[in-house]
Order: sequence, then C-alpha cells, then structure tokens
Amino acid sequence: MPQEAPQRNLALDLLRVTESAAMASARWLGKGDGKRADGAAVEAMRTSFNAMNMSGVVVIGEGEKDRAPMLFNGEAVGDGKGPGFDVAVDPVEGTKLLAFGRPNAISVVALAPRGTMYDPGPCFYMRKLVVPPQAKDAVDIMAPVEDNLKKTAAALDKDVDDLVVFVLDKPRHQGLIQEIRKAGARIQLHTDGDVAGSLMAVTNTVDMMIGTGGTPEGVLSAAAIRGLGGEMQGYLDPQSEEERRNVINAGYDLKRVLRTEDLVASDDTFFAATGISGGTFLKGVQFTGHGAETYSMVIRGKTGAYREIKTRHNFEKLMAISSIDYD
Repeated sequence: MPQEAPQRNLALDLLRVTESAAMASARWLGKGDGKRADGAAVEAMRTSFNAMNMSGVVVIGEGEKDRAPMLFNGEAVGDGKGPGFDVAVDPVEGTKLLAFGRPNAISVVALAPRGTMYDPGPCFYMRKLVVPPQAKDAVDIMAPVEDNLKKTAAALDKDVDDLVVFVLDKPRHQGLIQEIRKAGARIQLHTDGDVAGSLMAVTNTVDMMIGTGGTPEGVLSAAAIRGLGGEMQGYLDPQSEEERRNVINAGYDLKRVLRTEDLVASDDTFFAATGISGGTFLKGVQFTGHGAETYSMVIRGKTGAYREIKTRHNFEKLMAISSIDYD
C-alpha cells in the first residue's frame, strides 16, 4: 500500500476545546444550576473553536431537547479557512451529574468529514448496544438480551456472571434490568451519561452498554467507537407518540438497524473528551489554587491512536492570553 506522510492530528486541537469547557463548567460542580454550568461550557467551547484552522458546521448540537444553552445545529465553528468538517458537541454530557456533584460528567467533541455524520432530525432517542472490539462480531441488537450477554462473555473469555453492563437508571429500562439480572450478569446503574457509558464499554471499563438513550449522543459516541474498533448497534426508539409521528413523517425507518458505520460514515474522525466531575472513567477537573489539572482522552480514527492525557494549567499565564474566565 502507498505510504502517507503524517498529517496533523486535529484531536489534539480538540483537546483544548474540551479542556476549556471542562474547566469553565467545573466551577459549577454541585451548585445545582445546570443551565449556568452548560452556559459556561458552551461559551468556553465556542471561543476555543474559533481559534481552530477548519471550516466546521455543528450537526450534532446539545441542548435542543432539554432547552439548555447550546452550540446550535448549523452553527459555523473554526476560522473558516481550513478543511470542512461535521462537528458533534456535548459541552457538558451529564448536566445533572455536574449540577448535583455526581461522577462521570464529561465534555465531548468529535469531527468527521463534511456529510459523513448521521442526521438524527426529530429522532431524540435510540436503543443502543455497545461492546468492545473483542465482541464486535458477536452481538446483534435484535437478538434476545441473554443471547448477547452469552456471546459477549464468550468473546471476552469470561462467564456471564463476570460481565458488568452499563444501563441508564430510567423507568423505561425496568424490563431490561430484569432480563440482565435473570441472565446472571452484573449491572452498573447510572442516572445520566450516555456518551460516557459508550466510552466505558468500548474501552473495557465495563463489558457492555445497552438501553435507550439520546440519538445525538449515539452519533457523537460513534466517532470514538470507530477509532477504537468497537461496535455500536442501534435503532430509533421514540419515547412519545408525538416523537414517533415526527420521526415517521420525516421519512425515518424505525425498523432499520444502525451500525457504527451508518452513524459516522468515515474512519477519518477526531474525538476528544475531558472529565469534569470525575469518576472511575475519567478523573475530573482538579483546581489547585493557581490553576487546574485536567484528564482527557483523544482519539484519531484513521490511525486508531488513543491517548490519555493529563494537563496542568497555569491560570495566570492562561488568562493573560485567553478571553475565557476560569475564576
């Protein structure tokens, strides 16, 4: 195969975007004001994006469903002079987690070439199944839960009762939880954190993520999953009759199984996530009095490079050149 010269890893530029959003929003940890936390993250993220050499358009913006502050769909980001990208953002994934001081709130951004990210339109919710690379070819979201647990366990060289499954603690999942317990697997219940759950599954922090969560979050997660070689499968799962009608009227097929490649149709992806509130997956922002420490992951899909990065920030120097207020 012809060799390519090394290209710039934009995931490292995205790192500055998620770090800035994480540090700005972390000041609101446990203060009960999710909108103020979201707003701080959005403004920091928008400012950091504008310094990037790219022509980006937000196709997955967070906030519309929850009427929260947001980088809106269709918003242009970057300096407008570089390559064209679809942009997916979640300035604070797990706003309630951050507002109430709970673990696993993160800031997340992904890029893919223009026109390659799935457009969820009016589809707010989808059923998802995420597994690590070892189980990529073993699962089928349309199969019974017990079958997928058995096949995943075999692929990971484990017993079913060794498995840990990430599930959102929502009333809609009562039946799912009973099925998992009946099969013998263990469960981690999380009140929020859809993207974090997918990342935990694909990095072997847990063994599987399953359940109904946000469609935009599914697209955002798929950019990382492609780079790490895992698997996401899903189908649209409207949670109200109004949503169902809107999805059907917009021409979407409720029976279609969406795979990772359908959600992001390119391997040339860039992904970054920075911990805000901390947890077993990514440590949170640690303020030091004169600055902060952040903990992040960055992924380049084309090469499969996955970095875990700890950064020390000096606020005196940083705020001398930045318009973002981290105090």
